[in-house]
Amino acid sequence: MKWRFFIIIFPFVIAYFFLITNLYNIQLNKSDYYLARAASQLNAAGNLEPNRGNIYFTDKNNNLIQAVLNKNYDMIFAVPKEIQQGIKIGDFIEKLALIVNLSVEDLGKKLNKKNDLYELLVQKAAPEQVKQIQELISQGFKGIYVTKQKLRFYPYNNLASHLLGFVSLAGDGEVFKYGNSQIGRYGVELQFNSILTGEKGKIEKDNVINPKDGQDIILTIDRNIQSQSEEVLKKIINDWKAEGGTVIVQEPSSGKILAMANFPNFDPNNYSGFDIKSFLNPATQSVYEPGSVFKIMTMAAGIDSGKISPETTYIDKGTVTLNNRTIHNWWDKIYGKATMTEVLENSINTGSVFAEQKTGHETFYQYLTRFGFNELTKINLPGEVKSNIRNLVKGRDIHYATASFGQGISVTPISLINAFSAVANGGVLMKPLILVDEKPQMIRRVISSETSKKLTQMMISTVKKNKVADIANYFVAGKSGTAYIPDFKSGGYTDEVINTFIGFAPASSPKFVIFIKLDKPASAPFATIAVGPAFWDLTQFILNYYNIPPDKL
Repeated sequence: MKWRFFIIIFPFVIAYFFLITNLYNIQLNKSDYYLARAASQLNAAGNLEPNRGNIYFTDKNNNLIQAVLNKNYDMIFAVPKEIQQGIKIGDFIEKLALIVNLSVEDLGKKLNKKNDLYELLVQKAAPEQVKQIQELISQGFKGIYVTKQKLRFYPYNNLASHLLGFVSLAGDGEVFKYGNSQIGRYGVELQFNSILTGEKGKIEKDNVINPKDGQDIILTIDRNIQSQSEEVLKKIINDWKAEGGTVIVQEPSSGKILAMANFPNFDPNNYSGFDIKSFLNPATQSVYEPGSVFKIMTMAAGIDSGKISPETTYIDKGTVTLNNRTIHNWWDKIYGKATMTEVLENSINTGSVFAEQKTGHETFYQYLTRFGFNELTKINLPGEVKSNIRNLVKGRDIHYATASFGQGISVTPISLINAFSAVANGGVLMKPLILVDEKPQMIRRVISSETSKKLTQMMISTVKKNKVADIANYFVAGKSGTAYIPDFKSGGYTDEVINTFIGFAPASSPKFVIFIKLDKPASAPFATIAVGPAFWDLTQFILNYYNIPPDKL
């Protein structure tokens, strides 16, 4: 009887023994493996990743408009250790390579890593790829998974792409440094990466510590003005077969940037399809010679220092020679007796040279420094570069003469519009802002309010004289500039130009300043012809958009 009982109970004892042994093996001997596997799969599924903060545009009514958000995408990943334990890799690597669009060699390198618990194969998988992977799984192939992962989505595609930047997977060193598998690249995504990111979750022993989501960011960018700016820019680029351009709109009283558009731009949803140079922001990370728009800075220095006035006259002979180099007026015109206001109206190079000489080199340089051309604007965007007026330190007369009409020196678009905003703002220079919660910050007073009024009247007269940017019932202040592009290989200048127009409205109480730059338009037209109409279009739009009443009755 006892042996019968023993026969019955013995299999249960053996089974229980193996169960206990297996449980011991899993919980103690292989605990690290399973914890690592759990962490890898939780990470792959996004369960340990914090939700990255959203980025918002605004509009005139302070409504929030999502510019960047998080969206679930299908992701395909592999656990090489499971694959190696399950089947021979060669049995299905060719099939898998075709599905995930990798070469057999590259895929083999990913899947042949011993004890590897996670390899990303496709970050944003197409529905057909997901279907094919599921078919492989149903056939018994182990170690391949499809899961959902939250990634960045830019609903307006290319809109403000240089300003926004994009997010990509972090490298191994960056994961260690930042603690997250995704990191902001360029633009706002990079500048505020630590704020947007939040804190990653983790597994400690048998506890899962939940992630802490990142903070949202609200930009000063008005989505409607941004969109219109990009439309205006694209039109003139197409009309003049130009290589590119930039548009910036700023509120002078606060320094807020309402729009920042560049072309060529890129789609941050598919950044991998673009060259790396496409990601640099020309508005803040490149310099150029501005040409005659810079004459406003020259007049500002002369008038504010008391050396000239808008009515000061000189006799134009068409040329001026300094240091054995001769400066000509555009089209070699000779104007005879002209006032400083007429110098701006007709964009007379020799008149600008006269104004600089009356002001004095040292004083002229000091005013350029006060306007911010020797420092960063400190706008909250990464990689800003400084304008370059270093050649004036040499003190040669010819360098100061050419600088007086915007050649031989180089500026960033953001520094130039910020300087013009100081003129529109009664002579007070503000820090350019891109965040709604940034408080307006006065940098310094550059010129007196009286000088600001005189310059504004001179610019109004310039717009009236040239008519292109004149808007009925409004006083509009502005100045154009056409600058030849330097030949950095052979020296001197090429036959290609950059056109610029800067102005503000309503001139009696400026609500916005507009900067428009057109790079290398075909046939090298005057700026008034190429970009003047674009300035008119955008100015008219913003006046109507804000419902700003006329200031000219």
